[in-house]
Amino acid sequence: MRRFYVDGLGLAELYAFAGHDGFDGLMLGHPQASYHLEFTQQAGHLVLPAPTAENLLVFYVPERAEWEAAVTQMQAHGYPPVPAHNAYWDRQGLTFEDPDGYRVVLQQAAWNF
Repeated sequence: MRRFYVDGLGLAELYAFAGHDGFDGLMLGHPQASYHLEFTQQAGHLVLPAPTAENLLVFYVPERAEWEAAVTQMQAHGYPPVPAHNAYWDRQGLTFEDPDGYRVVLQQAAWNF
């Protein structure tokens, strides 16, 4: 996960913990943002990934050069784009799969809602 989300996607590792009530975790995001992604696992407890083509994490990147740099970084770390299940995401963006099969879209557009 760290390689995909930190090295590839460029999120910062905000915090990591091990052995907290039997859980290990990794928190990723941007230091000044009011959100983070948290990945946890419990020692000895197997949870199989259950992604679908509709489970999406979407990042809107309005500046073309910044979007191109993000796509190049993903590909440089060995993550090729995959066809989106919904063709809408292929019109102005690219979709990538993390190691568990969950999908991240880099959309070359501004968030307009």
